[in-house]
Amino acid sequence: MSVREEAVDAYREALPALSASLVGGLLAGVVLGGMRAELGGVEGLLVLVPALLATRGNVYGSLGARIATALHQGFVEPSVGLADERLRAAVAASLANGLLASLFAATAVFAVLTLLGGSPSLPSLLGIAFVAGLLSGVALTVVVISVVFAGYRRGYDPDTLVGPLVTTTGDVFGVLFLLIAVRIVVGLGGG
Repeated sequence: MSVREEAVDAYREALPALSASLVGGLLAGVVLGGMRAELGGVEGLLVLVPALLATRGNVYGSLGARIATALHQGFVEPSVGLADERLRAAVAASLANGLLASLFAATAVFAVLTLLGGSPSLPSLLGIAFVAGLLSGVALTVVVISVVFAGYRRGYDPDTLVGPLVTTTGDVFGVLFLLIAVRIVVGLGGG
């Protein structure tokens, strides 16, 4: 294949994913813009948002990369099945890593803001991080597996799809589930 053909093929695969990434980023921004009351109502939440969103992209991007590599090597079949031990282990590890990273980020935000003279609520930050991490983790797991398997079956390189789609989906679901988590935790008396 010539360099030109390789470039055309790469753009053919990546352009739809990058376009979806653009639209998803705008959607996440709209949801985040509508969270002014929540961001002002829970001390430390604004500091926590970037850490939580970065965690989603990193953890579930790694999950997508692991699954794509396993597909390329023939260790995983491009179909969802509970009998596939490798797939189950990768999903369990990603969910655990996502939750632990979310809880660590909430604890770090609490510690830094307390050292700077703030008075954030550790239980509220932990509750918000846990609920948002769990909900977005489940949603992202479904999206990652679906995108990687569907792309692979259609002849696309899943590695090309994982980056933009997972990070954007992580932003969209991350912000949406963060809003839901804040409302749940504040509704239960936290905040």
